[in-house]
Amino acid sequence: MSCLIIDSKKCVGCGICAKSCSSNALEIKNSKAEVNDNCVLCGVCLDACPFNALSIEKEENSTFDCSEYSDIWVFAEQHKGEVLPVSLELIGKGRELSKEKGCNLSAVLIGSDIRSKAEKLIAYGADKVYICNDSDLEINSDERYTDIFSRMISQYKPEILLLGATGFGRSLAPRIAARAKTGLTADCTFLEIDNETGLLHQTRPAFGGNLMATIICPGHRPQMATVRPGIMPIQNPDYSKEGEIISIEYEDNIDKKIKLIEDILAPEVKTIANAEIIVAVGRGIGSQKNIALAQKLASLLGGNIGVSRPLVDIGWSSQNNQIGQTGSSVSPKLLISCGISGAIQHLAGISGAKNIIAINTDPDAPIFNAAHYKVVGDCVEILKSLISKIEETGSFKKII
Repeated sequence: MSCLIIDSKKCVGCGICAKSCSSNALEIKNSKAEVNDNCVLCGVCLDACPFNALSIEKEENSTFDCSEYSDIWVFAEQHKGEVLPVSLELIGKGRELSKEKGCNLSAVLIGSDIRSKAEKLIAYGADKVYICNDSDLEINSDERYTDIFSRMISQYKPEILLLGATGFGRSLAPRIAARAKTGLTADCTFLEIDNETGLLHQTRPAFGGNLMATIICPGHRPQMATVRPGIMPIQNPDYSKEGEIISIEYEDNIDKKIKLIEDILAPEVKTIANAEIIVAVGRGIGSQKNIALAQKLASLLGGNIGVSRPLVDIGWSSQNNQIGQTGSSVSPKLLISCGISGAIQHLAGISGAKNIIAINTDPDAPIFNAAHYKVVGDCVEILKSLISKIEETGSFKKII
């Protein structure tokens, strides 16, 4: 395992390394630097030390042969026998990636009484479906699913494994990664294959959404990533497509630690994740009372209202309406963006929108880079004009 090494003969206890560490992983004790468990091996302290007293001892990976691994897998998460939409989104993206790599795309389906869903996964793009079907798997179990995946990865050696960043997916993915001794990039917003190395580029917002980080996993397999629902489009199914269905035997070697007594549905909370029309507002709306204009337009269009994170932070709207990396990822047919500049974390949440109309006073606002139609102007006045025209004509289509 990689670790930070401190040469006590060279260290003079000056404290420069400790001041440079943003993780508070270094401290001076008895005139010498010491490292604690906060260290993330970022390497900043190595450059900061004027005495070259610090070094990182890296783990040797020479025995790991990545060439043994091939094909792309998608975890086809299901709930009570129904495949989740995010699984179909990932199969569509996986189909695209597999064409670039020239490999097969496989779906992994685990549960009880789910055999009939295998053909659906093939229709949406899977070449193969690995299915583990057993009455003991009726309830999604982290431990059992991890054990099944661990055995399958060891036997079939997939190069890439994609999972939806659902509540269950976020719990399952790190368990699988830890068991397989590989890396995991969570909440990705973009995936692509590097033309030169063939590695999976896993892109996600970082540092509070202030920049986009592209992460690779060159030395371990499978390359693993989770993707938030609503980020990728679902491709049209082709039910004439043929594929292979491979049955995986369930080995019940995990003790039952959880007994389901009752399945209680959570109270339904209205969100914008599945809205087909959204009117989204940001700080450019000017005041809280002006949000009523966006709500009225959304009502006239039969849509929902959404907001950027700053409006939630200042208490102008609830988090249920927030769009972005820390809110909901949306893929509406129409998104009207009003007074939103377009921070990276917000753009990540609207990447699935089919049509974006952006209104902003700043002609250089980043939101215009994602928009299909651009309007430079005061969003409050434009909202008033749109509402007036719709009420006058009775149709939004007649306006555009």
